[in-house]
Amino acid sequence: MKPLDDIKILSLEQYGAGPFGSLHLADLGAEVIKIEDPNFNGDVGRYVPPFNKGTDSLFHETFNRGKKSIVIDINSDEGRKVFNELVKKSDVVYSNFRGDVPEKLKITYDYLKSINKKIVCVSLTGFGMTGPRSSEPGYDYIMQGLTGWMNLTGEPDGPPTKSGLSLVDYSGGLIASIAILAGVHSARRTGEGMDCDLSLYDTALSLLTYPATWWLSKEDEVERSSRSSHPSLVPFQLFKGEDDWFVVGCAKEKFWERLRDLLVDERLRDEKFSNFSLRFDNKKELITILDEIFSQKKAGEWLELLKDKQIPSGPINSLKDVFDDEHAISREMFFEYEHPELGKVKQILSPVNVGKENKKDIKRAPMYNEHTENILRDRLNYSEEEIQRLKDNGVIT
Repeated sequence: MKPLDDIKILSLEQYGAGPFGSLHLADLGAEVIKIEDPNFNGDVGRYVPPFNKGTDSLFHETFNRGKKSIVIDINSDEGRKVFNELVKKSDVVYSNFRGDVPEKLKITYDYLKSINKKIVCVSLTGFGMTGPRSSEPGYDYIMQGLTGWMNLTGEPDGPPTKSGLSLVDYSGGLIASIAILAGVHSARRTGEGMDCDLSLYDTALSLLTYPATWWLSKEDEVERSSRSSHPSLVPFQLFKGEDDWFVVGCAKEKFWERLRDLLVDERLRDEKFSNFSLRFDNKKELITILDEIFSQKKAGEWLELLKDKQIPSGPINSLKDVFDDEHAISREMFFEYEHPELGKVKQILSPVNVGKENKKDIKRAPMYNEHTENILRDRLNYSEEEIQRLKDNGVIT
C-alpha cells in the first residue's frame, strides 16, 4: 500500500508544469487520470522532439509515469456527462491552462460543487485567475524574465540568462502538489471543497525569497555576480583549477576556517577576512588570492583535499558524470522499462520518499487513450452497448 492510494485526481494537464505536479503524487500512489482532448490529439507533450514517435515521446514519459489516459471532449454534451460522473468519484480536478480558461470550461468549484461538494479544484495557470494578466498565456521563460530571474543570472557583463532548467515550471508543479494535498485534507475534515488559484507568476515571485525582502525592505537590489557567486557569502562560487572548474561553498565560519588552514597562505589570516561581513566587504581582494592559489593544482586534486577536510565542494559534472556517480546509483533513483513504441526507457524517480513503498510498482506513462474503455467500464459501470454508442457518436475513440 502506498501513502496516497486513496486519492483520485482528474487532471486536465499538459506539457510540463501541470504534469510535473501530479507526477510526484502518482509515484506516491494517487490515481491520476489524464483527461485528454481529442481535438488536439491529447497532451502536447506527447509530440515534443527529438525522441518522439506517434503519440509518444521521452518528454511525455518523463512527466506522466504511473498515470492513466482517457480521451473525451468535455465541451460536448455526452463528454461532459462522462466528466461529471468522474467528478462524483474523485477528490481533485486539476488543470494548467490560461487563467481565464477554468471558468470557460466550467471546472471551478462553483460549477462542480453541486456534483461533488468535497471536490478540490486546483488551477495552475500562467498569471492566476485574477488580475490584469490573467487571460495571458504564460510560460517558464517568460516568467523568468518578467519576475527578475534573468536579471539576476549570468555574468555581469553578459546578457540576461535563464536558469539551465525550467525551474519555474517545476516549482509551480510542486506548489500545485502541495495545494492538492492540503485541499484534500481540508475537504475531508470540513466536508467542503474549494478552488486553489495558483500561478507560475506567483511561484516565480515567491522564489525571489531574500533578494525580494532586501529590496522591499531596504531597496537594495542584488546585482549579477561573476562565476555564479553567492550574493552575500564569500567565498561561495566557481573556481578554476589548473585544468577545470569546481565549486567551493563556505556557508559557515567553520568551513572558511578549514579552507584557510588547508591553503596555508598567511594572506588569508588577515583580519579583514575574519568573518562573513569583512569577507563580503573585501571580496575582490580575497577572490584574487584564492584564484591564484587554486590555479596551482588540478580540480580533481583540490576536490580530494577539500573533501578530506569536509569543506563543501564539488565538480562541474556532465550528465554522463552525474549518472555514473556511485552515490546517484546507491540512492535507487532510476527506473528502467521497455516501452511499446520508444524501446528502452530509463528515467529518474521522484525524490519524495515516504516509507519504503513509493518506489515499488512504478509504471510507464499511459499511451494515448489507453484507459478510456476500462475507466468507463470499471469506474462508471458503463455497459459495452453504452461504450459503443459513445464511440459511434464520436465522444470517445
